[in-house]
Amino acid sequence: MTKGRLEAFSDGVMAIIITIMVLELKVPEGSSWTSLKPLLPKFLAYIFSFIYVGIYWNNHHHMFQAVKKVNGSILWANLHLLFWLSLMPIATEWIGATHFAENPVAAYGVCLIMSAVAYTIMEHLIVQCEGENSRLKEAIHSKFKEYISIVFYVLGIGVSFFYPYIAIGFYYLVALIWLIPDKRIEKLLKED
Repeated sequence: MTKGRLEAFSDGVMAIIITIMVLELKVPEGSSWTSLKPLLPKFLAYIFSFIYVGIYWNNHHHMFQAVKKVNGSILWANLHLLFWLSLMPIATEWIGATHFAENPVAAYGVCLIMSAVAYTIMEHLIVQCEGENSRLKEAIHSKFKEYISIVFYVLGIGVSFFYPYIAIGFYYLVALIWLIPDKRIEKLLKED
C-alpha cells in the first residue's frame, strides 16, 4: 500500500485542527489596545498549540519521507495520532478560557502525552512493517527524545494540579526538544 493517501489525509486533518483553533479567537469588543488584554490567555494557548500541531505535522512529514510502504496497522495508528491531535482545539480553548487553571492544564497534558504515545506506536509499526532494512529504524535507533518527552509530560500532568504554570513549562520544554525537525531522519534523507 502506498503512503500518499495517508499523508494527504493527515495534512488535511492537521490543517483543519489549526483552523478550528484560530476560529476560537474572537474579535475584541473595543478598538483600543487594552481591549486585546482579555484575549491574551487564549492567544497564548493558541500559539502554544499551533506550535505543537506544527511540530507533529513537520515530524510526521519527515518520518514519512523515510517510509516506503504502509499497511492497515499503520493507517489505524495514524488515525489514533490524529484522534488525539483533534482534541487539541478543545484543550486549547479550555486552558485559554480558564487562564491556565489546574484541571484544564492537566487535560491538555493528557492530550499531549497521548499524542506522543500514538506517534511512538506508529513509529514502531512502521519499522515492524518495513522489517530489518527499515530506513526509519536506522534513523531512530535512539529513542531518547521520545522517552524524555513522555517523562516531561508525566511530570507536567502531576505538577499541573498544584502549579499549572510549571506544568506548562514542562510542556514547553518538550516543544523546544522537538521544534527543530528530527535530525536523525534529516541526516538519513541527506544521505540518499
